[in-house]
Amino acid sequence: MKSSNKTIAKNTIFLYFRMLFTMIVSLYTSRVILQKLGVDDYGIYQSVGGIVGFLSFINSALSTGSSRFLTYELGRENFQQLKRTFSTTLTIHIVIAFFIVLIAETFGYWFLENKLVISPERIGAAKFVFHISILTAVFALTQVPYNASIISHEKMSVFAYMSILEVSAKLGIVYLLSIGNWDKLKLYSILLFLVQITLMIIYRIYCRIHFNETKYQFIFDKKIFKQIASFSGWSLFANASYALNSQGILILLNMFFAPAVVTARSISIQINMAALQFINNFRTAVNPQIVKRLAAGNTDGSKELLLSSTKFSYYLMFMICFPICLYTYPILKLWLGVVPEYTVIFVQLIIVQSLFQVFDTSFYTALYAQGRVKENALISPVLGLIRFPLIYFMFRAGFSPVVLSWASLITYMILGLFIKPFLITKYAGYNWKDILKVFYPCVYTTLVAIPIPIIIVLTIPINNLFFLFLNLFSTLIITLISVWFVGIDKALKHKIKYYVQQKIHR
Repeated sequence: MKSSNKTIAKNTIFLYFRMLFTMIVSLYTSRVILQKLGVDDYGIYQSVGGIVGFLSFINSALSTGSSRFLTYELGRENFQQLKRTFSTTLTIHIVIAFFIVLIAETFGYWFLENKLVISPERIGAAKFVFHISILTAVFALTQVPYNASIISHEKMSVFAYMSILEVSAKLGIVYLLSIGNWDKLKLYSILLFLVQITLMIIYRIYCRIHFNETKYQFIFDKKIFKQIASFSGWSLFANASYALNSQGILILLNMFFAPAVVTARSISIQINMAALQFINNFRTAVNPQIVKRLAAGNTDGSKELLLSSTKFSYYLMFMICFPICLYTYPILKLWLGVVPEYTVIFVQLIIVQSLFQVFDTSFYTALYAQGRVKENALISPVLGLIRFPLIYFMFRAGFSPVVLSWASLITYMILGLFIKPFLITKYAGYNWKDILKVFYPCVYTTLVAIPIPIIIVLTIPINNLFFLFLNLFSTLIITLISVWFVGIDKALKHKIKYYVQQKIHR
């Protein structure tokens, strides 16, 4: 147990180092790319990429299934079965990649030409980006088993090093966009494609050298296929709903509004993904241990780790989201220079939504570890499937684009507070007492933390950069104090104090 906790801590540090570096560079590159492409071209790229992204929702479902079964075989130390699982998984991905190309180049191409609001002079560039995006999606799909192997072996440092390489390459993209007289949108799509292909090749070389099971053989084990299909089939339904309400929403926006509105929504999604990355890094380090403890028969240890990690996931997210929500406009102005219309309200609502997403994704791990994803796939995605047509008809009726943010917020509130807790109490061996032990500290910590920063933001105007950073820092400190005194129990405080004292005395 002590060894596994050290592994979690080590992997979390690697992943956070990766995240901080990539986030700093991404803040810079996003600003420059928005300025170089312009608000409309940036929106076109997001809309066109959204078509391919929607068709690639299979990627996420299969990634979850691949990682789960590879991790489970590692936990059982069944290395022969591990090899067969990897090769069968990769075979499945190759076949699916072929069908994605077929659908994208037929229906997807027709949709691009006939349904999206794109000016005639930019339709040629949009089609070019579309074809490049399809190629990128195909390679990304066949990459899934390799990334799943890295996660299963808990070699998170690899992701950290590769992220440094990736963001460095994106700095090069920013430089190339700044010179020459090429079509910026076409050039941007080509350069991103080359970066992604290079990274995938490096990942595969690393896996072949370090993990024996990743030496691919043409194997199609029907038994393994049925297990993965059964598991991922339900995840597929869930991810289809998610894709419909993420990439699909961007497409929907471009059907009713100008590309500039798509840009505003894309910026809010980027901020949401950056915030969620804090939690996903932590969960990526923790989740393999939850599965392995369960596979080894340590049910109580698996349960305890999930519940405690859920609380800390919320605290991490709250410390990020609360300051951003309070100071959205000055942060966006500092970051982007130009703040497109609707961006502020989009960001604020999606930031609140991300707090509820913490419970949704964390509690899902309990179902994922048990292999009980069928129930989740039958209940949770239904909300998404209802939400999408509802937004469509509201747009047709002339409603503001902001209604989609309110719909998403309410959906994740229901998922995180009611549906996922119900599912894990019914199918994963948890009870409502366990759930309330997570909810109560999170609620109390939030209620204690919010009054003083809200008073500060209402009474102290942001006249310059100094006051912005001062207010952000004070909000963060108040939040940390609330977490320490309200959110953490005495036993854990004692452990933290003891650990710090040991490090100081060394």
